[in-house]
Amino acid sequence: MSELGRLVTELQVHGVRVDPVKGNPGRRGGAGPSDHRALDLDGTTVMVPVYNDASAASPYKLASSGAVLAIEGPEQQCSPEITTTREPAFYGLSTADGISYRSIALLHSKDVLATTLLQTCIRFRDRSQSCQFCAIEQSIEDGALVRKTPEQVAEVAEAAVRLDGVKQLVMTTGTPNSDDRGARLMAETAEAVKRRVNLPIQGQCEPPEDPRWYQRMKDSGIDSLGMHLEVVEPDVRRRILPGKSELSLEHYYEAFADAVAVFGRGEVSTYLLAGLGDSKEALLECSRRLIELGVYPFVVPFVPISGTPLESHPSPDSSFMVEVYQGVAAMLKAGDLRSEQMSAGCAKCGACSALSLFEQVS
Repeated sequence: MSELGRLVTELQVHGVRVDPVKGNPGRRGGAGPSDHRALDLDGTTVMVPVYNDASAASPYKLASSGAVLAIEGPEQQCSPEITTTREPAFYGLSTADGISYRSIALLHSKDVLATTLLQTCIRFRDRSQSCQFCAIEQSIEDGALVRKTPEQVAEVAEAAVRLDGVKQLVMTTGTPNSDDRGARLMAETAEAVKRRVNLPIQGQCEPPEDPRWYQRMKDSGIDSLGMHLEVVEPDVRRRILPGKSELSLEHYYEAFADAVAVFGRGEVSTYLLAGLGDSKEALLECSRRLIELGVYPFVVPFVPISGTPLESHPSPDSSFMVEVYQGVAAMLKAGDLRSEQMSAGCAKCGACSALSLFEQVS
């Protein structure tokens, strides 16, 4: 087993206490890897929680001695060389009408540009219906735009590629009150981006009601698609995703099959958040079915985000995560699915999970 994989699992489960150090300080709130910062461990960039309650009590600490960074904590066999990612140059730019580029899109990991096109969701304001881990609208308080236009995203994408060597774009969205579930906005934005810069794009949205949207998204320039299950057991889905769980697992499996028929095997992925109540067996069985369909199950340890109903929910046990990673990695190998083969997306980036490290040694 990869010692680096085990260490990354530990750090992502427990978080890390940090001293003020130079580099990109990370981010709080919003969609994606909230309350995290990017660390480079022996050339592998990972997103590690640093701002939530769990990290404040973590047994691990990122300490600096001059220009040298080190992880201090429980005895470990792996002592990687550690650096932090620098703040990207495009963060210092603004649009002609004075909108900061970083309020339009953010750097994830070291070379991934990410944006939430619509920073609101039809369920968010009603916590009896919203996803209980979600912090999507928190970014608005920090200056993020409620809605990014296709032209704004394209402008920032061109600059991020030119100035910072960004290699892919991940676009997600809060779910709008429309049958396309955000697919239209995804397609319009992808077209605008591809007119400015040849950048691989993953779009992320809930399954649209009309499956013809998959081809429309593909034709617009979206290379890879993410549709996220998050949790899989029925009682866990009702508790964690009270509104979204109205879309059954079978509905998702049908949507995955339709999407794979358009985007291709290995170009469709889904998030599975381990640690919210799903058993190891349920996660592995769901992963097996997804892989058979040609969908990459991107397994990520649940990390509580400050200000959400689950902010005090415990993170999963690291040994549980290792067992899940090992099982999924073995199935990925048998199914000939590899994260590195994807055109774009969270699974290709891999920084929010240790799965790719287990994938390499399975």
